[in-house]
Amino acid sequence: MIERFGKFHGLARAGFTCLFYPMDAVAGTVSLRVQQLDVTTETKTKDDVTITLTVAVQYQAIPDKVYDTFYKLSNAQFQIQAYVEDVVRSTLPRMDLDDAFEAKEDVAQAVKSALEKIMHEYGYQIMQALVTDLTPDAKVRNAMNEINASKRNKEAAREKAEGDKVLLVKAAEADAEAKYLSGVGVARQRKAIVDGFKDSVLDFNSGVEGTTPKDIINMMMVTQYLDMLKDVGTVPSNNCVFVPATSNNDVGSQVRDGLMQANLIGR
Repeated sequence: MIERFGKFHGLARAGFTCLFYPMDAVAGTVSLRVQQLDVTTETKTKDDVTITLTVAVQYQAIPDKVYDTFYKLSNAQFQIQAYVEDVVRSTLPRMDLDDAFEAKEDVAQAVKSALEKIMHEYGYQIMQALVTDLTPDAKVRNAMNEINASKRNKEAAREKAEGDKVLLVKAAEADAEAKYLSGVGVARQRKAIVDGFKDSVLDFNSGVEGTTPKDIINMMMVTQYLDMLKDVGTVPSNNCVFVPATSNNDVGSQVRDGLMQANLIGR
C-alpha cells in the first residue's frame, strides 16, 4: 500500500517498484495468502452443560478489494473472532449436548454464512469454517464415559447370557438324543431277547414230545433265576431277602421257596 503525502496513491504488486522519496511511503502490506484463525469459545448447551468449542476460520484478502481490506478494518482477526463467538453463543444454547456433537457441521456452516456477509464488505472472503474441537466439562465427560461403559457391560452380559443359553440348549438336545438312542438300544435288545426266547421255545417244543409252552417257559425262568443267584453270590457281604411267592403251583415258586429254606438252614 503506497501513500503520497499521507494519502493513498496506489498498490505495489510483486516485483520491482520505484518510490519518489520523501513524497511516497509504504503504508503497509496486505497478504493475499489464505490465512487461518483458531477461535476458542466457551458456552453452554440447552441442558446447561458447559462446553468449549474451537472453530478454525480460513480467510483470504480479495485482490480487487485490497483498499477496503487495509483502510476499512484495522484488525481483521479481532473482527472475525467477535463474529464467531456471537454465532456460537447464539446457536449452541438451542441444542442439547448430544445434538451439539451431531450438529458440528451445522455450527460450522452457520459461522461461515455469518462471516461471509460481513467480511466481504471489508475485502475478505471466507474460504472455510471448521469445528475442530468440542469439549464438554470434565465431569460431564467422565459421566458420559461411565454411561458408555455401562452400556458396553450390559451388551457384554447379554451376549454372554445368550452364549450360555446356546450351550445349555445344545447340552439338553445332546442329552435327549443320547437318551433316545439308549431307549432305542434297550428296545432292540429286549426285542432280540424275546425273539430268542420265541425261537428257543419253538425248537424245544418241536424236539421234546409231551411238553407244553408253559413248561418250557417255567424251565427258562428257573434257569434265569439260578443265573441271577449266581451273580448275586459273587458280590461280597450281600444281604438278600427272598419274598415268598403267593402261589406254589408253578415250578418257579417252588424253586424259590426251596432256596429260601436252604438259606435259612445255612444260617
